[in-house]
Amino acid sequence: MTPDGVDVVVIGAGLAGLYQLHRLRALGVKTRVIEAADGVGGTWYLNKYPGARCDIQSLAYSYTFSPELDQEWTWTEKYASQPEILRYINHVADRFDLRKDITFNTRVTRAVYNEDTHRWEVHTDKNETVTCQFLIAATGVLTAAKMPEIPGIDTFEGTSFHTGQWPDDDVDFTGKRVAVIGTGSSGVQSIPIIAKQASQLTVFQRTPCTAMPAWNRPLTEDEINSVKADYPSTRAAQRISSGGFIETDPPSTTSALEVSEAERQEFFEQKWNEGSLKSFWASYADIMSNKESNEKVVEFIRQKISAIVKDPETARTLQPRYAFGTKRPCLVTNYYETFNEKHVSLVDLQKTPLVEITPKGVRTTEAEYEVDVIVYATGYDAITGALTRSGIQGRNGVELKAKWDKEGAKAYLGVAIAGFPNLFVITGPFSPSVISNMTISIEQHVEWITDCIAYLRDQGIAEIEAREDAELEWVTFSKMIADFTLFPTGNSYYVGANVPGKPRQFLPFIGGVGAYRAKCADVAAKGYEGFKLTPV
Repeated sequence: MTPDGVDVVVIGAGLAGLYQLHRLRALGVKTRVIEAADGVGGTWYLNKYPGARCDIQSLAYSYTFSPELDQEWTWTEKYASQPEILRYINHVADRFDLRKDITFNTRVTRAVYNEDTHRWEVHTDKNETVTCQFLIAATGVLTAAKMPEIPGIDTFEGTSFHTGQWPDDDVDFTGKRVAVIGTGSSGVQSIPIIAKQASQLTVFQRTPCTAMPAWNRPLTEDEINSVKADYPSTRAAQRISSGGFIETDPPSTTSALEVSEAERQEFFEQKWNEGSLKSFWASYADIMSNKESNEKVVEFIRQKISAIVKDPETARTLQPRYAFGTKRPCLVTNYYETFNEKHVSLVDLQKTPLVEITPKGVRTTEAEYEVDVIVYATGYDAITGALTRSGIQGRNGVELKAKWDKEGAKAYLGVAIAGFPNLFVITGPFSPSVISNMTISIEQHVEWITDCIAYLRDQGIAEIEAREDAELEWVTFSKMIADFTLFPTGNSYYVGANVPGKPRQFLPFIGGVGAYRAKCADVAAKGYEGFKLTPV
């Protein structure tokens, strides 16, 4: 079946896809959103695991485009939980009547660019082919769940879950022997919750996380009213800030090595008690550029872990040994305290590697652990995974996955890819994406793409494509900035180190949300410099 074509197909109905639909509808562009799930929300729909919560303050982690929406929605906690965020996203979908243009329970299996017609042919698992001039990938940066590369997963006789593919129904761990494999963000959020129910919890850790207390709490009415009263200026400031957060303190100009040990410890203690992701990043000017300064933060956190965790060996195993920030830090509630419980144990996979999943549980080089439930908190093929799984084929039938697997990811401004005309990517590689407040970066991309499509329509342009030289120049520039920092040194999803065979690259653009926005605006002001435009 081949339905009538549309102007734009958007893949994904998360925060990016919904806002993109809203903006294109206002432009009068016929748009269809295709979503694999049966509801809106994207990442926040998929990640229903126990304890799932945003680590950016809720008053900042929301759309900024509608002053009315800002005033009518009231967040309840400092850090919103997954259910509350999903309620917010559903509220937005209903408020702006977005569902009528979304096709749910439908997965894009292949998207092929037709060079003769300058249109995309989008194939779905419902035996449909939808044609469109522009294809927009709003597939998300943390939606392509990744299982561990070990044998025997299918042989397990108990129940298993991946945190990024959690079922709709509540999972009851009461009285169960549970294994959690992985201690990234989803692992450290779910472990304390699971431990409250399970009769026995075994945590399998390959690399310890760097975790700080969230100090989450209900928001007071005064706090909410104060932020709402100042939302217009706050939102404007978020859009030009370095990370898209609500900034309160000016950036530090002092090195961590310029102050005394006592002063530094006192300052770090203050940052520890703030309960914010950016507290340590912003503590001293050279935390992410000077290894010695960075180590001062890591040592402080190691001391905190030793003070919380009673067993010295367990504490040592939980202590990070890599540069702070090079793997995404986590905000936690009672994570380290959980390891003081008698029914909770920690297995160090660096000492005794994971060998296989057996019918009865998990086997390492040292022992087999019999369990009833396995929770895979093993993360995602981040930033690029959802794109390469979408079957996108550009000029000459070149597959995006094959191209990036061979050459490494390349994208001009993180929004367009040479060899893939009329394709736009929201928060793609070499844009601020996961280094920033995603809602701010999503809005910036959506607005830029919408303005670009309006320009192309006004100018009678049939095709827009990133030039290879501009793409390479941008990727090289992004790498150069990253190499001034410690970020590329970590074995994290930032560089694809968690996916065997994935080319190692530092994928986010680290130059700042405000600077990136200015660069994109300049490209547009110069008639979309770096792009090849083909008239009708």
